[in-house]
Amino acid sequence: MIIFKCFIIIVKLVMNIAVFGSGYVGLVTGNCFAKLGNKIAFVDVDENKINMIREGVCPIYETGLPDLMADNHENKRISATLDYVSAVKNSEIIYICVGTPSNEDGSIDLKYIYSASRNIGQAIKEKNDYCVVVVKSTVVPGTTDEVGKIIAETSGKNLGKDFGLCMNPEFLREGSAIKDFINPDTVVLGCVDDRTFEKMSELYNQFNDKIYKTNTRTAEMIKYAKNSFLATKISFINEIANISEKLGVDVGAVAEVIGRDPRISPSFLLAGAGFGGSCFPKDVKALIAKAKENNYTPVVLDSVIKLNEKQPLRLLELAEEFEYKKAGILGIAFKPNTDDIREAPALKLIDALIKNEKEIFAYDPKAMENAKQIFPNINYCSNMDEVVKNSDIIFVLTDWDEFKKLENYTIEKPIIFGRKMFNPRPNMKLIGYGVKK
Repeated sequence: MIIFKCFIIIVKLVMNIAVFGSGYVGLVTGNCFAKLGNKIAFVDVDENKINMIREGVCPIYETGLPDLMADNHENKRISATLDYVSAVKNSEIIYICVGTPSNEDGSIDLKYIYSASRNIGQAIKEKNDYCVVVVKSTVVPGTTDEVGKIIAETSGKNLGKDFGLCMNPEFLREGSAIKDFINPDTVVLGCVDDRTFEKMSELYNQFNDKIYKTNTRTAEMIKYAKNSFLATKISFINEIANISEKLGVDVGAVAEVIGRDPRISPSFLLAGAGFGGSCFPKDVKALIAKAKENNYTPVVLDSVIKLNEKQPLRLLELAEEFEYKKAGILGIAFKPNTDDIREAPALKLIDALIKNEKEIFAYDPKAMENAKQIFPNINYCSNMDEVVKNSDIIFVLTDWDEFKKLENYTIEKPIIFGRKMFNPRPNMKLIGYGVKK
């Protein structure tokens, strides 16, 4: 937390901020702003989360967040409440960080956004001071404008006069979210007017050289464009990996060389079992649905999703040459340093293995409790060695650092990697790297 100390010196104005939603985005955003000296009131409908925050206990796993929250709690910089009216009345900036799940057709479900907007409107009705409402949740273009309309209609107050409105997209990577908050490449502020921008600039005064000013719809699209492009890079290299596997080509070498081209860069060129998490799958599908709603078929993004949905099952194809009854799973989280299993490639593979009547032995350093909610009847192991001992074949789905120790193991059974973690020995089989048994 050393980096934060220099920021606290820079921040001169302490702001009272209400954060609606104490999920991943809300907790990281609120606690980082609190560490910078602001007073944060978390608002949620989940009483269990509220009680945990009141005790300084972090409801989720994110690197560095439990310690940061404990420090904020000890120094009385954060509070939590079910009473949204009092939180809004005592705040000059109100963040909306609620969930935006997908409908069955992939379109975005905005019910939590609009519910929070109505609640904020009810609270602003009783508020005399000017405040700014900030949408931090990822929403399709046009949503923030609708939030402003709902708040104005519910409160009877005037947008621009009584309250401001901003779309401030988040670019936080799970596992390194605090670092990303402290060192952003850009802070996007999509504001409805100059007064809103001035208020938000005060909040972000330590990042003045990183601020990009725009309107609400452009800010919303920036978030979708960024995530969709990164997802496309992943599906692209996975496509190249699948072809390389057929041709005996080392896709790792291919990715390394093309990544040296500054027009391409090496980021997100690690072939594997596909992307997952709370953002990429949901956001790409939402943008596809929004485009089709406006009579445009996004061919590239459609293909990105279709390939990604099939990619985890490529591991099963690679395992077809082996006879096995007991399958080991190392890694369930969609990426290391998080307990998030949303859209994780491991889920599709486990489901397919269960349908194929395989007995499963699984281990993940952080995500097993979440996995038990979906797959309560598989064997959960206490460590990696237990998986190796009990399995006929091993699938490595998440590149946790501790799994790299497999390089030093003498294992006769096949190991199929969802992502390359080290140079394999001849008995190890990897997806998409042209390595044969």
